[in-house]
Amino acid sequence: MDISVFQVTGPIMTGPSSSHTAGAARLGRIASAIARPPFKKVRFGLYGSFAETYRGHGTDKALVAGVLGFFEDDERIADSFAYAREAGLQYEFYEADLEGMHENSVKITFIKDGGTQTDIVGSSIGGGRILIKSINGFDTEFAAETNTLVVVQKDVPGVISEISSILAQNKINIAVMKVSRTEKGGTACCVIETDSPVDSGIKEKLDRSANVVSVTVIDLQEKYVSEF
Repeated sequence: MDISVFQVTGPIMTGPSSSHTAGAARLGRIASAIARPPFKKVRFGLYGSFAETYRGHGTDKALVAGVLGFFEDDERIADSFAYAREAGLQYEFYEADLEGMHENSVKITFIKDGGTQTDIVGSSIGGGRILIKSINGFDTEFAAETNTLVVVQKDVPGVISEISSILAQNKINIAVMKVSRTEKGGTACCVIETDSPVDSGIKEKLDRSANVVSVTVIDLQEKYVSEF
């Protein structure tokens, strides 16, 4: 079994709990990277232990900090509400029914100007580690610990082969691929973990495919503060 240094030592973080603080901040940051800022409003649907203790453990501040792009060790996490107000970001928390999910789970809804909405469900599973479980209703399960692509495409024959060929032609090896769809012949979501980063040129080639709706590259090293 492959075990990372991150799993052994745990995260460098700000806050009292790796699950409720570091994991929450990472969830917010990765979800924000998938949905892509700017956002007008973010809603956090908390489940299980998150819902019960989010104020006392700082989960609320960590989630907002993550959405703003702050890393888990950022000292600004404690003041994330103030930074959100400065950025003009609206946010709210509510208790969500995510039956069957890990006890530290959240549904994050990103709302942009014009009403466009992205829903992402994720869990903080301990030691600052996370799992993204759903993107806009598509079932997923990835930890965002390696290079990751999220491709939304038409559910038609040959599209997976086309995506794989573009990556192979550019010397990108696929480590893990998971495809999910909500209905036959509609739209599908493909999450691809790769051994090396996917640069903007490769992304553009994928974007040009007639069968690809959108491509999101999750840059794990991107130290951005979202502009709202």
